[in-house]
Amino acid sequence: MNNPSASTFSWQNPELSVVVPALNEQDNVQALVAQIQHDLVAQGLVIELIVVDDGSTDDTLPRLLQLAAQYPWVRLLHRAKPQGQSAAMHAGIAAARGRYVATLDADLQNDPADLPGMLEILRDGQADFVQGDRSANRRDTLVRKVSSWVGRRTRRLILNDPIRDTACSARVVRTELARQFPLIFKGMHRFLPVYARLLGAKVVERPVHHRPRTAGTAKYGILNRGLPGLIDCLAVRWMIRRYRNPAVEPAKEKTL
Repeated sequence: MNNPSASTFSWQNPELSVVVPALNEQDNVQALVAQIQHDLVAQGLVIELIVVDDGSTDDTLPRLLQLAAQYPWVRLLHRAKPQGQSAAMHAGIAAARGRYVATLDADLQNDPADLPGMLEILRDGQADFVQGDRSANRRDTLVRKVSSWVGRRTRRLILNDPIRDTACSARVVRTELARQFPLIFKGMHRFLPVYARLLGAKVVERPVHHRPRTAGTAKYGILNRGLPGLIDCLAVRWMIRRYRNPAVEPAKEKTL
């Protein structure tokens, strides 16, 4: 039953699990749920929204509890202390029940309306991972544009990563692939496309909307993305060079 009045049982068997880490986003979570209701649920998608409260110190958790009581497709996970965006994504993906996993930020800068088109690419078998690209829709300052350019060039040089906007959180991935991502390591959410390619997945980019933050406080800026981003690039390069494919197949006797 693919409609907004679907039974609770239907929501327990979603096609798409939308995972959203949230840290001190009390003024955004209600609007986020409303947008997902309008752009996904009301359009006939059977989904679950998994919001991972990453140790918020404001009213994010109480407001999420109210929303989870109101909507059967909202699931809430919580940790007492912040562990970071990557670890929150890992927890949400581990709990996902859908065939596909989407990720979004909780700050409303990602547009949930982009997800159906990205999902369709996976349904058609065109890719295993669809990465959002905000480049055409961002209105960054000159300093931000330069820092982004430097980051892209550095990532391409160190990791041979052609993805333009790897830090965009709007993405849709096959769940079995998403569960292989090493998100237990801090900062790995910014390197998922290159790691997916390492696993043999087909990764494509799709233009998505980008909206300015209207409430809450940004968690990332120039200073906490520059040097940490370079260190993370080098760490991921170390991981890639030491990666070994663990896949095996049943042994068979050789025939003469």
